[in-house]
Order: sequence, then C-alpha cells, then structure tokens
Amino acid sequence: MTPLPESERVLIFDFGSQYGQLIARRVREQNVFCQIVRHDLSAARVAELKPRGLIFSGGPASVYAPGAPKCDPAVFDLGIPVLGICYGMQLACQILGGEVKPSAAREFGRAHCRVTDADGLFVGVPKDTVVWMSHGDQVQTVNGEFLPLAATDTCPVAAVRHRTRPVYGLQFHPEVSHTPQGGLILKNFLQQVCGCQGLWRMESFIERTVNDLRQRIGTHRVICGLSGGVDSSVTAALLVRAIGPQVACIFVDNGLLRQDESAEVERTFRDNFHADLHVVDARERFLKALAGVTDPQEKRRIIGHVFIDVFKDEARHIENARFLAQGTLYPDVIESGASVDGPAATIKTHHNVGGLPKDLGFDLIEPLKDLFKDEVRRVGLELGLPEPTVWRHPFPGPGLAVRCLGEVTAARLETLRQADAILLEELAQAGWYRQTAQAFAVLLPVQSVGVMGDGRTYENVIALRAVQTDDFMTADWSHLPYELLAQISTRIINCVSGVNRVVYDISSKPPATIEWE
Repeated sequence: MTPLPESERVLIFDFGSQYGQLIARRVREQNVFCQIVRHDLSAARVAELKPRGLIFSGGPASVYAPGAPKCDPAVFDLGIPVLGICYGMQLACQILGGEVKPSAAREFGRAHCRVTDADGLFVGVPKDTVVWMSHGDQVQTVNGEFLPLAATDTCPVAAVRHRTRPVYGLQFHPEVSHTPQGGLILKNFLQQVCGCQGLWRMESFIERTVNDLRQRIGTHRVICGLSGGVDSSVTAALLVRAIGPQVACIFVDNGLLRQDESAEVERTFRDNFHADLHVVDARERFLKALAGVTDPQEKRRIIGHVFIDVFKDEARHIENARFLAQGTLYPDVIESGASVDGPAATIKTHHNVGGLPKDLGFDLIEPLKDLFKDEVRRVGLELGLPEPTVWRHPFPGPGLAVRCLGEVTAARLETLRQADAILLEELAQAGWYRQTAQAFAVLLPVQSVGVMGDGRTYENVIALRAVQTDDFMTADWSHLPYELLAQISTRIINCVSGVNRVVYDISSKPPATIEWE
C-alpha cells in the first residue's frame, strides 16, 4: 500500500496573506500534502504533527509594528526546514538576528532578480529571472547569520538562507503565476530541502478514505445531501464505494435548478451507481416561500430555511441514520474561519459548511475537507463519475434564484433556464466550456424596447457571464470570440420567448463578484 500522505506533511503558517490558499495549491501540485495552520501554532504542536517542512506566508503587517503576528520562536529549534515568503522571510530573519526596516523604494509588481547562489532553492533557475514583489519593508542586515541568495535593483536581499539552520527566505512571491520560476523554487524546497517524494496521490487518498469511512460508520446509515454539483456528487460516489446501500442520498428539487438537472442526477446515481436516492419534489414549496421577494439576502435566507425543513422531513424516513455527509472542501473550511489550527478570517458562509443546523442530531462526515476543487475532480474521475458531472461549472446553493434578479416566479425561472441551457450548449459545442471556469445567464429585472417583425416589443434582457479563474478568489471575464457571442445571442433571442436583448458582462472580480446577487 502507498505510504500515507501525512508522512510528508507540510504546514503553511498563515500570517494573513491573500495568497495563503494559493501557496497550498502550489504545494499540492507537487503531490505533497499540506495544511494551513495558525501563525502562532506552538512548537510542541508542530512537533506532534511531524511535518517535513514549514512555510511562512506573507501578510499585510510590518514585523516591527505593535501587535504584528509572530510565530513561536521555538519552531526554529525543531530542525524542521522553514521557507519564509515576504512577511514570513522578514519574521524569520528578525527572530534569528536580522534587521527589518522600511525600504527606500517599495516594490510592487514584476522585478528582475539576479540569482547569486544556485544551491538549494535555485537549482535549475536561470541566473536572471522575473519575480513578483509586493512589499514596503525588507531585510536590511543579516548580521552574518544569513547568506544572500538573490537580489533585485532595489532589494539587495531578495532571498536568503541561514548559515547553520535549514531556514530559507524569499522576499518575492513564488506562488503566483507572475513568478515564472516560482513552481520550480517551491519544488526545490519540497524535494531538495525537505526531502519530500510526492506521495499525495488521488488513488491513495481514495483507498485510505474508503477504509476510514468503513471503520467510522460501521453498520449505521449515512445521509448525504446531494445537490447535483461536483462536490456533493463526488462525496456521494465515495460513500457508495465505501458502504454501498448504507448511504441514502437526498436530492431536493427546489425548482431553482438548471435544465434537466434533476433527471441527470437520477441517471447518474440511481441507474449507474444504484444508490438509494430520495428525490424530493419541493418546487411549489420553494416558489410559494419566495413569492414577492426581491432582496438577494432575503432570498438566500428563505431558501436556506425551506431547504432545512424539507431535508429534515425526508431524513426522518431513513432508519438507523447516524451520520450526515457534506461536500465541504478545503477552501470552504478556510474561508469560513474553521480550518484546523487556523484563525482564518470568515469571508463568507458556505451552504455546505454552516447551512445545516447542529440540532439535526447527526454526526458530520466531510470526506473531501482536505481537498481543493481540482483534486476533487480527479477523485470523481477515479470513482467513475461521468465527465459532464465532474467538469460541471459551480452552481450557487440558492440556484437560479440569485440569477433571476428581482421576483422569482415559475415563468421567469423558465425563461432564465432556457437561456442558460443555450449558453452552456453553445460553449460546449465551440470547445469553450472547459476553457471557462464558470458561465451562466442572468435574467435582469428590467425590460427593453425592441423590434420583431413589424412590431415594437418591450421584453426581457438576458446578461451572459463567463469568467476565467484558478481559485475563484479573483477572476477575469472570458474573452469569448465575437462570432460565438453573436451566435449565442441570436439563438437566445430566437428561441426563448419574451427575450429581445442579450448583453455580455465584462467585469472582473474584484471589484465585481462572479454572481450578480
């Protein structure tokens, strides 16, 4: 059996960096298991976890400012390799004898870097390379404890290593795509310095998780909330692999789904996986609760409450159920401020993290909570899920209700559903579906003047949204070909009754969000 990935765990100390998750993703890309933890995690706890290496993230603070986040200095006495990035480098150098001051010239953006010592971190990296800087402070002196490895025109100490300890520092950000050799630098740290072999594989994850689930669940039953999205689908497929008929999947048809979504879920899980699937038709119940509501947050609140009531009603019919499974992912846990040993700020509440109340009376199972989205997709393919399910674009918990701006009615939802289906179909036929991270239609709460035949129309406006992103924290609009946009627009106007205008959203995140509500 493949060794457990925890045997070469790397811990990422979170000092408030906006790139914390990105660091973790880059480490996982090297097939090394990692976790984001508190910046002040005690040395004793670090020793218990037995990591192969530690990475200190960047952060917005200055190391010399009152209240600046610090690490336990004793972690440097554990003999575990440390890589400090930006603030992390400054902190490591300050604790171990260096001096950090405001730099004469701040660096933000790309900079030309000259490698002066290629051993360790910079093996295989060109002597002249481009890096991404984002700092106002920098290490001024190293007092003989550190050796400089690289420099830029305005930063003479752009990278360092300690003379006697396995401690390294980078003033620039190797995790961002703007540092072309950043992946190689991180790989060198993980392999050359930490001795990691890259044991984090989806095959071993599935084998280990299936065994863990069987041991924990025993003869009890598990209820799995199935939405039709990739996260809950992979969770359900993993449970079916582990315990077969002991898992009961509850799929709530709230009337806010994409076209044919309910039928696709039934085909996948009832016909292919032979799962115990409970489909609850609650369309009228949701629409009645949403009648006359236009405020986005009120829509979300109502949908959440009705979903919980419907879910609880159906769950009561499943005997011997002790566990509730959810498709929580690692970014969900981090963003919701609940990461293991981590104080990450709450960015948003996810429907699969805080959506179901604790008083349901079930023990929670989250088999994907250590995975990023791309890893979840790989697990889905390994488990035999259909590619359209695995590569399905993200879909919000409240469904089409937050893409149907204004009042939610059955007629308006059908208009939106048809337009959305045309958009996705045309993207797939043109080979653009997999090139976009997320694409969807939005029905606007306004009407516009148009002309059809010899008559004047006053009908609905559909907005199209397609974005490119790696992590959904930031996103840029997809530069779809004009011919494709024209074809989509023509089909929607010709085929969807009541629509006479189509517009394309070219906003990036930030300042806009991906969803409109």
